[in-house]
Amino acid sequence: MQNTPVILFDLDGTLIDSTEAVYEGFCVAFEKNGGAIPPQEKVVELIGHTLEDMFLRLGVPEVNITQHVLDYKAHYRIISKPKTNLLPKAREAILEASKFATLGVVTTKTGRFSRELLEYFEVLHFFKSIVGREDVVNAKPHPEPIFKALSEIGIKEVSAWMVGDTPLDLLAAQEAGIESVAVLSGYAEEEMLRKYTLNVSKDALEAVYYIQRVTQA
Repeated sequence: MQNTPVILFDLDGTLIDSTEAVYEGFCVAFEKNGGAIPPQEKVVELIGHTLEDMFLRLGVPEVNITQHVLDYKAHYRIISKPKTNLLPKAREAILEASKFATLGVVTTKTGRFSRELLEYFEVLHFFKSIVGREDVVNAKPHPEPIFKALSEIGIKEVSAWMVGDTPLDLLAAQEAGIESVAVLSGYAEEEMLRKYTLNVSKDALEAVYYIQRVTQA
């Protein structure tokens, strides 16, 4: 359908809760490399950034970051499914959005892990494009991941929307020239999110209902 809108979802904090798996992966990476394990809140507040940037911000020397990332991924691969959950109303959000929009995922999580998790939760088939960290040169807040997703979807949409829980998602949407809706189900406070978008919803389902009203008005 020519008039079908596009909705691009972030994953962590928007559709899924992988806090336990992410933090455990960081703990293992620091343990294996002889570093002091950072407090959970320090890791959680960085979720949404690339792994490389997260380790750098947590004090890992740049020369050691690659090994930390490899150790993180090796452990995360084992624990990601049993220690990740769909957020409340996320499944409903995906089902409702699929009725009127074409869907994609734009995440800084590895695309491979993203597909595996979405398949595990039996929702992968709803998404026409999955853009992960390895699929682009520049991660969010750069607009490249959004442009790539829109290109893969390949329709001339009347409107395109990014739904996410951090300023990175909203800044990427701004730079790409598309609309955005922030959700409060993730890792940023409402006051922070409102600096980057006028549209704030409590969760992904409420965001989908908002987009539906706007695009079908």
